[in-house]
Amino acid sequence: MTLNERITEDMKAAMKSGEKLKLETLRTVRAQFIEFSKRGSDKPITADDELSIMLGAIKKRKEAIDLYQQAGRKELVDQESRELEILRTYLPKQMGQDEAEEIIKTIIREVGASSQKDFGKVMGRVMKELKGKLEGAAVQDLVKKNLGG
Repeated sequence: MTLNERITEDMKAAMKSGEKLKLETLRTVRAQFIEFSKRGSDKPITADDELSIMLGAIKKRKEAIDLYQQAGRKELVDQESRELEILRTYLPKQMGQDEAEEIIKTIIREVGASSQKDFGKVMGRVMKELKGKLEGAAVQDLVKKNLGG
């Protein structure tokens, strides 16, 4: 079952059970899926595209939470936090740092990286491998650590 199909099914369940916040949160993501698929390209939306859209929605919620906290808007922080938790349930199983570090070390060996100058080459491969499984900032820190930075 694709992410889009799963969200559609969960929207139906949320409608039946009266979970308004979950329904509205899933509707916004599903609308982004539809918008993406109608962008004019003839290729269908892929699982990778769906994951990218979901990660973007999660990132927007995190940024909104930060802004609302700075503005002292607790009720909006609470709402965005609940939406964030709903969206996180659709991410792949999150990877532990030890497991991620092993993958990073393997990629560093494969690329032949030896210093911080190779950061870009390593980071590109690592992000493809770990997309959605670990936050970007954590990945970046692990890559820097393993490149001796």
